Amino acid sequence: MLDPIVNFFSRVFQAIGRGVGYVAGAIAWPFLAFGRWYARRGWLIKGPIGIALLALVGFYGYFVWNTQVWSGFDPDYADTYSFEIRNISAGEQVSAADGGDTTRTCGRSGIADVTADLIDFNVNENAWISSMLLYKTGLFGIDWDDTPFLDNKASFQRGVNQAARRTTIELVDTLGRIRGTSQIDQNLQDARGNLQFDEYTWYFGVNPFGPKTPTPSFYRAAIRDLQVFNDRLETCNAVFDARADNLVQFLDRIASDIGSTSAILRERSESHNSGWFDPRADDRFWFAYGQLYGYYGILQAAGADFEDVIKQRSIGPLWETTLGQFRAALAIQPAIVSNGREDGWIMPTHLATMGFYILRVRSNLVEIRQVLDR
Repeated sequence: MLDPIVNFFSRVFQAIGRGVGYVAGAIAWPFLAFGRWYARRGWLIKGPIGIALLALVGFYGYFVWNTQVWSGFDPDYADTYSFEIRNISAGEQVSAADGGDTTRTCGRSGIADVTADLIDFNVNENAWISSMLLYKTGLFGIDWDDTPFLDNKASFQRGVNQAARRTTIELVDTLGRIRGTSQIDQNLQDARGNLQFDEYTWYFGVNPFGPKTPTPSFYRAAIRDLQVFNDRLETCNAVFDARADNLVQFLDRIASDIGSTSAILRERSESHNSGWFDPRADDRFWFAYGQLYGYYGILQAAGADFEDVIKQRSIGPLWETTLGQFRAALAIQPAIVSNGREDGWIMPTHLATMGFYILRVRSNLVEIRQVLDR
């Protein structure tokens, strides 16, 4: 009685097997044809082609290695700064032994230090994936971002870079000036300009045509600019205006930035419910993750830079709660990002989950802002 059912499923699986075989054959055919052609050539042709193929394999091996190995990645990286034991705000004078300019010391900016280190993490501890030649050429002409392969690290790096960019803008416009009316700090201005550079530039381009300075070189210059600013600040030759209204504006900008990312996650989650088969879900997820990763350390630093403000307004517990929400979001590290339905029971919805954590973080930032604004 079961024979017809068994035969039916046997035919189904046989058909699936033939289909897979046809697809595999179509993919393998060009390589087999090239192999037969190559075997019939002489060494004058085989030698250069073989060397070129070995170089190509090595090139791809280097690319794959850099996309899969995340050097220095640590969600708890901010703890290494020991900001909790600092008891001086950024720019606050520490000592002046004889009252002279040469002996004065002031508090460094944790925000500038963390931002510089995040850029260093992106372009020195790791290769900057987005401007690598094989990333730009894609998979047989298909943008890597449109595939589920080898693009997670690039999206994560761009998320971290977004946080660093936003921070340098605020350092130039408000934090590194007195009430926004003093002269702009040139080192901070240079850092902001360098971080605004295109994320995808290689050594050569076509628009305009010709050789170019690659993206990582500009970002490395931004590291030096931030470090020089902080060295000058430590000798009281630069300004960090650690006032409550500046902190309010800084939190506003961060809340707006991650709010925009939340909207992107929501749109993707609502419009594309392909579960594990959505090739853009991982890009959206890891960009948001990188953004939170960057802001987590930057806000830890802001708690030290604005230490007096936080103490005077008694927002220490609320500040720690906000940082805890950031850290909770960073605990979400799925091996495969899925964009399933919110009421689905097979495929999870990682985008909606990350969006939920972002909204919690944003809600806490808005609450801190309201307390500071009273």
